[in-house]
Amino acid sequence: MTERISAQRSMPFPASEIFPVLTDPEGHVGIDSSGMLQAATGDGVSALGDSFIVHMDREALGDLPMGTYDVRVIITALEQDVAIEWTIEGTVKPPIGHVYGYELSPATGGGTVVTSYCDWSRAAPEWKPIFPVIDQKALRASLGLLERAVRRGYPRPGPPLSSED
Repeated sequence: MTERISAQRSMPFPASEIFPVLTDPEGHVGIDSSGMLQAATGDGVSALGDSFIVHMDREALGDLPMGTYDVRVIITALEQDVAIEWTIEGTVKPPIGHVYGYELSPATGGGTVVTSYCDWSRAAPEWKPIFPVIDQKALRASLGLLERAVRRGYPRPGPPLSSED
């Protein structure tokens, strides 16, 4: 039985335009197809071990009555314009041990092939039966949201709109 799921999408953009979304905490929220990621706090990541907080709402999945909670996203692999991977520390102690990530590679004819994955091969044995929490369709949907974010221009230039606008 596999302990990793993944989805791929070819995007008509260079990796250098895609990667900023993946290293920005709010980018993670913006491309989350599960509805669990509500907001993020912290700076963009640039090195192994960097982290930020994500404010979660598990009720979006309707599977466990966990309500809202925070997790710390900790970067476990990072190669500019090539790969980013992270694990999560949250309410479960010790941490579960699963990782999420994106891999970017040049597409034939231009653009970038982006692979999104969840790997629970290093998760503690008692947690493996809950995986995958989100399925391959959700990974694929997040890739669509990622492409949309890049297509619209990410990050958006200019100051945020005030409530008077």
